[in-house]
Amino acid sequence: MRMIDDVKVKNLRVIPDERGWLMEILRDDDSIYTRFGQVYLSVVYPNVVKGWHFHKTQTDNMTVIKGMAKIVLYDGRETSPTSGEINEFFVGEKKPLLISIPPGVYHGMKGIGTEPAYMINIPDKHYNYEAPDEYRVDPFNNNIPYTWKIKEG
Repeated sequence: MRMIDDVKVKNLRVIPDERGWLMEILRDDDSIYTRFGQVYLSVVYPNVVKGWHFHKTQTDNMTVIKGMAKIVLYDGRETSPTSGEINEFFVGEKKPLLISIPPGVYHGMKGIGTEPAYMINIPDKHYNYEAPDEYRVDPFNNNIPYTWKIKEG
């Protein structure tokens, strides 16, 4: 097949693990061009938690495009007027919502419902493999005052 002039194709990278999978879609260091950091898709299976983590310089802009997820934020910034505050969002097909998460705010998500949740993130910086701006905390064993359990009643 002959490629049409000026058409570019990029093979997408899929990174699976036992929690689900992530697929990078577009990065600002791609020859395909954009002005933002990157766009990626992350899938979380029902009742699985992906979290916690935060960034020192990156802002995340995320939404769930298929299924439903609970996205939880914790303000771990000591100098913030809302330090220690938790926000819980139910996002997805039943409630489309874009959440912009600033640097220093911990965040994670849990798949809710009966099918995987597909989250798109559009951070303002691309993932740097040599020096990642990603700081992880165990989802269950940490100092964040939040439990991922279902709140019955």
